[in-house]
Amino acid sequence: MKEDAFEYKQCIVLRIDIGMSTGKLISQACHAAVESSELAKKLRHKAWRAWMDEGAKKVVLQVDSLEELEELAEEAEGLDIVNVVIRDRGLTEVPPATVTVLGLGPDHSERLDKVTGFLKLLR
Repeated sequence: MKEDAFEYKQCIVLRIDIGMSTGKLISQACHAAVESSELAKKLRHKAWRAWMDEGAKKVVLQVDSLEELEELAEEAEGLDIVNVVIRDRGLTEVPPATVTVLGLGPDHSERLDKVTGFLKLLR
């Protein structure tokens, strides 16, 4: 399936300013992907089902601060986009309750692009 053939996606937005290891970044991204998918399954079942049926596209993006992540969450909330903010338990690399990642969607790509279209991919 070609990239432009996807109508739906899920966005995972990681904070890179707190210096998490690669493994920790992946773990936090997984938490966000699962939680936002489960919430979308309940709240936006048709979009969730369409996303699953076309291959469950995920895009992993980065932000440089807590403030930037919180602004994205507020914007998503205002647009009625399913979103989850992940706060770490603090058992390994970061203090308890550190906000690490935002999960958005799944939803129509165009809707998510209103919130995340300007962000850089995680490298």
